[in-house]
Amino acid sequence: MVVFVGLAFSGQATSSDLLIAASWAFLCFCLAASSIYLVNDWIDRERDRQHPTKRMRPIAAGEVSGPAAFVMAATLGFGAVGCALQFAPAVLPALGAYLVLQVAYSVRLKHVVIVDVFCISTGFLLRVLAGVWAIGVPVSPWLVACTVELALFLALCKRKAELLALGSDGTTRPLLAKYAGHGLDQMISVVASATVVTYALYTLLPSTLLQFDVALNSRAGQPGMVWTLPFVLYILLRYLNLVYRQELGQNPNRVLLTDIPLLVAAVGYGAVVCKVVYF
Repeated sequence: MVVFVGLAFSGQATSSDLLIAASWAFLCFCLAASSIYLVNDWIDRERDRQHPTKRMRPIAAGEVSGPAAFVMAATLGFGAVGCALQFAPAVLPALGAYLVLQVAYSVRLKHVVIVDVFCISTGFLLRVLAGVWAIGVPVSPWLVACTVELALFLALCKRKAELLALGSDGTTRPLLAKYAGHGLDQMISVVASATVVTYALYTLLPSTLLQFDVALNSRAGQPGMVWTLPFVLYILLRYLNLVYRQELGQNPNRVLLTDIPLLVAAVGYGAVVCKVVYF
């Protein structure tokens, strides 16, 4: 869904043409991501069989053969490129970079400490850039910075959750042993702090105030982008609590979509953004 971030903050999400353009970019990346997941699951099939939950995946469980997995992966990959060529040529650079990066990640880079989480964050950034390029709006450097930092935060928290759940013996994930210790906690603290500071600066910049005409709204007592900051702080702190106290976070999507307090905070954030950007 991060493909639609650029559209949402552009103030033009009500344009049917731009919504369709962003949706094509979204479809292309859905196909590409599905292709990469198949390749990655095949490469990791032996380790996944030792994992308490990943062993239930179709390839690890032996329900899908290697040839069938690669045929599906190739079909989805070529489908993503074909869809981009036909309906969203502007996203081809981001899509091509995403496919190359994810293949390299699956084969080698996911075993290199720190590089692995940067690969994950770069994948999110390429999705955001694809959404921006699809609708033809200027790329905000603040959008790039916030995307990279938030993705790094989630990726590092995922490693922490895996360590808490699986330990660092390397049986199911050799890389985890390299993250064991207090160093990972310090990385999470640094990235979380940087994310908050970057976003806070973005909300207070004169260019942000001018873009969303918040100067007049603030005088009238109406919420500006700065009023989204408490929601961002709560979401980050709540997520950290879930990772450290409840040992969640191995699947960030599931946590973000099932934790009621996080959902309420996200709805509040979205409501303020809609008020500022569209009303």
